[in-house]
Amino acid sequence: MELESPTATHHNYHLLPSAVALLLGFVLLYILRSNLKTRRKSKETARKCINNSGADGLQLTESDGSTDVIIVGAGVAGAALACTLAKDGRRVHVIERDLTEPDRIVGELLQPGGYLKLIELGLEDCVDGIEAQQVFGYAIYMDDRNTKLSYPLEKFESDISGRSFHNGRFIQRMREKAASLPNVKLEQGTVTSLLEEDGTVKGVCYKTKDGQVMTAYAPLTIVCDGCFSNLRRALCKPKVEVPSCFVGLVLENIDLPYANHGHVILADPSPILFYPISNTEVRCLVDVPGQKVPSIANGEMANYLKTVVAPQIPAELYDAFVAAVDKGNIRTMPNRSMPADPQPTPGALLMGDAFNMRHPLTGGGMTVALSDIVLLRDLLRPLSNLNDAATLCNYLECFYTLRKPVSSTINTLAGALYKVFCASPDPARKEMRKACFDYLSLGGICSQGPISLLSGLNPRPLVLFLHFFAVAIYGVGRLLIPFPSPKRLWLGARLISGASGIIFPIIKSEGVRQMFFPATVPAYYKDPRVA
Repeated sequence: MELESPTATHHNYHLLPSAVALLLGFVLLYILRSNLKTRRKSKETARKCINNSGADGLQLTESDGSTDVIIVGAGVAGAALACTLAKDGRRVHVIERDLTEPDRIVGELLQPGGYLKLIELGLEDCVDGIEAQQVFGYAIYMDDRNTKLSYPLEKFESDISGRSFHNGRFIQRMREKAASLPNVKLEQGTVTSLLEEDGTVKGVCYKTKDGQVMTAYAPLTIVCDGCFSNLRRALCKPKVEVPSCFVGLVLENIDLPYANHGHVILADPSPILFYPISNTEVRCLVDVPGQKVPSIANGEMANYLKTVVAPQIPAELYDAFVAAVDKGNIRTMPNRSMPADPQPTPGALLMGDAFNMRHPLTGGGMTVALSDIVLLRDLLRPLSNLNDAATLCNYLECFYTLRKPVSSTINTLAGALYKVFCASPDPARKEMRKACFDYLSLGGICSQGPISLLSGLNPRPLVLFLHFFAVAIYGVGRLLIPFPSPKRLWLGARLISGASGIIFPIIKSEGVRQMFFPATVPAYYKDPRVA
């Protein structure tokens, strides 16, 4: 048997220690690499902020951690929310892209239900001193007929009504009120991203007015940056539709046929709105279906308004309308619709048009936003400390569920009414449109029920559902009297089918269970304090 040489034995003796040393080296390298990754991850968001802002070379400055709530955006929702939370003792940091007075053609009509919420928030004085006009109902025009629908305000004090105004003036009043509170910091800046750590939003990265990149931290960040939000994708799965565009004009020194009422003209192809926004001005909004509108620059829009729209305007408003077109201050705004589809995220919440939009035909947007603020205020009041992310997340889940009956009713009404009020070559849709006008003209419960929904005074899903199909059944009944011919029976069946095709997709997008059976959703009845 051949024996190993001494040299070979020596090499084998060192083989095991070498392998152990190599293994320990790999382990040490892995640990160092993991630590390096952890340190890099903690700085990753800040670096992204600098890169996204395009402000290379600027020093990132962090806040001192003395903020309870960061609010992104100071529009109607953001400014009202800042005032509300600050009054409850929260330290609020509001970051708004542009603090100059907005100039918009929407967000100018606050329904009575929204005004009641404004009172509940202690912000009713924000409609004082801006020439806000009281609104007591609507007048609806179709063909050569018209009918007046009054808000059911008999149970309320004399000053309870809708309010219409310049949107920018209203927002500036609320911003001034928020800025006057000692625990509100109102700052102009552009938020570029949310700061996240282990799936929890910790704050925001933003660029100040003078170009400095900053981070701000708070246990709760509320995104209210409006319909053009660049942050909503981080907190929900937005499905934004643009069914039409509004073309806005201002008619000067003209009295509406029905004083202190909104006017809706059921025109072809879609509705036209008139309502007062100051002592001497009347807003006109012409709905144009689709995402493209005639060009303003080359005169196509003026020609469209004069040749297609003007002949359908009531005679009392015709001259003022044409004069407004000739004056040339024509504005456009896309009408967006987006069901609320949140992804509950610890430390963050969506509100306002960043979260949920509906067609502005019914003027329900501000009512939904203010109702949401009242709900959120009441939910957060038991929480003295917002730093418990798990408990806070349970509260926010309750918010998403509890808001549904009110918001879904207003959203569904807006979408359904817009489709019913638009002209259509389909005979069944024509009958539905006529039936709706005639049903509202009947008075009594037939007008009070729908107008109580529209006003936000009685936003109940079941009431909406019943009245919508009451209109459809009323339309079928008219077709079958005096003789139900086969043609009329078929048209009646198509009318019911068309009505179902209008409302059921909207209800589905809003959530049938959340809308009609919220008590079956666990977050509805679960006490978030016991989480």
